[in-house]
Amino acid sequence: MSSSYVMRPSRLDDFEVLMQLAEESGPGFTSLPVHERIIRERLEKSVKSFAGALPEPQYGKYLMMLEDAETGEIGGCSAVKAGVGIDQPFFNYRVITLAQASQAADRRFDMDALVLTNEFVGYTEVGTLFLRQTHRGSGAGRLLAQSRYLLMASDPERFGDMVLAELRGVVDSEGKTPFWDAMGQHFFRMEFTEADILSAITDNQFILDLMPKYPIYVDLLPPEAREVIGRCHSDGVGAMKLLEWEGFRFERTVDIFDGGPLVAAPRNMIRTIRESREVTVKVGEASGAAGIMSNDRFGEFRVSMAEGALESDDLFVTSQATLDRLHLKEGDRARIWLRS
Repeated sequence: MSSSYVMRPSRLDDFEVLMQLAEESGPGFTSLPVHERIIRERLEKSVKSFAGALPEPQYGKYLMMLEDAETGEIGGCSAVKAGVGIDQPFFNYRVITLAQASQAADRRFDMDALVLTNEFVGYTEVGTLFLRQTHRGSGAGRLLAQSRYLLMASDPERFGDMVLAELRGVVDSEGKTPFWDAMGQHFFRMEFTEADILSAITDNQFILDLMPKYPIYVDLLPPEAREVIGRCHSDGVGAMKLLEWEGFRFERTVDIFDGGPLVAAPRNMIRTIRESREVTVKVGEASGAAGIMSNDRFGEFRVSMAEGALESDDLFVTSQATLDRLHLKEGDRARIWLRS
């Protein structure tokens, strides 16, 4: 992985490149829609969130950009939403199992059903993780993902005790998804892409108005819809593996539009947070330890790869270039996660 990558808070002048990322992300990437007003609003809210200018911090949304510090090129983005289900409902389907039995008919079997829920109120959400094709395979995806957890560690009071991630479900290049075609299409009478945009620009009242209020038996859905329930998009397989490595688990909750999986974990049990430590940084030539380091300053947060050595439990020796990327100087405090 290029050691010159750095994660930094998004700025208003990231608008053009963020629109490019939205185009490249493809259909079904709900958190990064190709919609100018939404993108501008998200940049503005992120800037206010990092600046501490929101009257209610639980509504904070923190968008970060992956930048090559040497070239200025943007390679991707990721984000943290401080709380979901607070200012508007966060609807999902929970897959429940119903036991069916009849002594008279001598039958006993289980059937799955989908139940509309709004059970993640107050959870922090990690998402919007997108890495450009030309930067894949370099390890940059891990930096995109782990930087979100170091952000939480820098100021835990801003975030919920539980953290969730919603992965894009099976959607083709034309924006078609078997789950939507078998389910949502019948209740919303609109295309998947239209519902996707509505969920991003409204308070989601339309979901409460139009979604079925009763359980949907999975066996009544066509096979192509049943088989994608809880499956993530092919582009999200790597992200799913990273989430599982961090300690996130799938507990049979899926997106109401594309059937993609939701995973969750206690914030304090997330691996990057749990294994990170605060250190004082020192400039010098050292090796033997590698990982990611943040400046641990919430308002001007920055994260980068770091190599060096632990001189003691509280002192990390690394290069001047690493400190420069993080806007640190020798003797400053930082937070580091080291590969074991």
